[in-house]
Amino acid sequence: MATSATPVAIIMGSRSDWPTMKLAADKLDQLGVAWTAKVVSAHRTPQRLVEFSTGAKAAGFKVIIAGAGGAAHLPGMAASMTELPVLGVPVQSKALSGLDSLLSIVQMPGGVPVATLAIGEAGASGRLPRRPDGFRRRNRRGLSAHASTPPRFDPRHSRRRPTGPDAEPGGCTPGL
Repeated sequence: MATSATPVAIIMGSRSDWPTMKLAADKLDQLGVAWTAKVVSAHRTPQRLVEFSTGAKAAGFKVIIAGAGGAAHLPGMAASMTELPVLGVPVQSKALSGLDSLLSIVQMPGGVPVATLAIGEAGASGRLPRRPDGFRRRNRRGLSAHASTPPRFDPRHSRRRPTGPDAEPGGCTPGL
């Protein structure tokens, strides 16, 4: 279902990823959300990836769902070139059952967030947001709300080593 006001782009590294990504398209159809799908490979068509990612917001997209298998660079590469939210779907591979894809997508450096879904069909057909633009709110400086405020320190969640008469050498307390 593609219209001129298509809010969701579904991109994948190759045509072989479509059976998995079609589940995301089917879920969007159920929600009544318009989408468009295209093959944009980080390895085989890098220029197409650059053009798509840098122009996605201007093209009217609100969110990108990127599926990739193996090295799974597509979601992270797309996220590095756009301010739109990117959902990464690790496509299940034969070699490591999608674990390689999952780790590639979830291990993004700071400042390049990719919301990582479950491996394969479970991720692609999972619960998708009804408001694709509701992922990230920008402040006046163009930063995500979570990036503009430093994390708060909560002593209840501190991992400080115990000290005192019950502490063992090296800071470990018996029974912890």
